[in-house]
Amino acid sequence: MAHLRLSKHELRLMEILWTHGPLSVRQVQAHFPPAKHPAYTTVQTMIVRLEAKKALRRTGTIGKAHVFEAAISRSTAQRRLVDDFLGLFGGRMQPLMAHLVENGKLTLEDVQEAEKLLRELARKKGGRERSPSFSTLCGN
Repeated sequence: MAHLRLSKHELRLMEILWTHGPLSVRQVQAHFPPAKHPAYTTVQTMIVRLEAKKALRRTGTIGKAHVFEAAISRSTAQRRLVDDFLGLFGGRMQPLMAHLVENGKLTLEDVQEAEKLLRELARKKGGRERSPSFSTLCGN
């Protein structure tokens, strides 16, 4: 599982398993919103693909139905998505941050929380006298 790539639909299915725990194909299908309710065979195909990618694993059966659970955590999947996304910007955060600020999706509270995390990370790494500010790291 060197670098797992999940599609938007696969992520929706994984979100159901992360939220509700181990489920059968039919149970997964039932948790999709009515407006986006996929066919049973579609869910089954996605589960087979996710199992092949080692994102899911079989944990047992309910009658004749297999039960599946997430084999990777939500945070692992999110980190990989963010890394892939940042790769589109050459690994630079500044264009993304500027977009989020301009569209009002990044609040001062978000920035303060990020600075707090940066300070904690700097301390854990043996730290410097003063950790970099969030704006410094984003290229501002």
